[in-house]
Amino acid sequence: MSDTTPNIGEMLLATVPMARTLNLEVVEATAERAVLRLPDQEGFHNHVGGPHAGAMFTLGESASGAIVIGAFGDQMGRAVPLAVKAEIGYRKLALGVVTATATLGRPRAEVVAELDAGQRPEFPVLVEITREDGAVTGEMTITWTLRPHA
Repeated sequence: MSDTTPNIGEMLLATVPMARTLNLEVVEATAERAVLRLPDQEGFHNHVGGPHAGAMFTLGESASGAIVIGAFGDQMGRAVPLAVKAEIGYRKLALGVVTATATLGRPRAEVVAELDAGQRPEFPVLVEITREDGAVTGEMTITWTLRPHA
């Protein structure tokens, strides 16, 4: 793990109360990839015994936020990261522990170059949610922006 992993994870958990509410675990969080885990918790189960769709959405969105912090944390002095839209597809029944892995959908350098040019860049974060057996239970795309400070 990177030396920055605890800082990104701590920042995410400190600024996103819902991530703490769900007891999300930050497994890895760097500028290249973020991996978060949702423990199997009966209080967050749905009618078929797996994690509720809302809990899975929060897991994926939180993983996307972790990679945004990792990739663009050095830009927060001049811009605030904001989720613009999100889409999720539920592929298979999720049971037990589920893990979300997030990656940037555009190169960091392109996004920063747009910010440098005075634009408000948008970029996708791709998230795959898996069960412990490796089966993909969900896929998300969250579009983020870096809104320059006024």
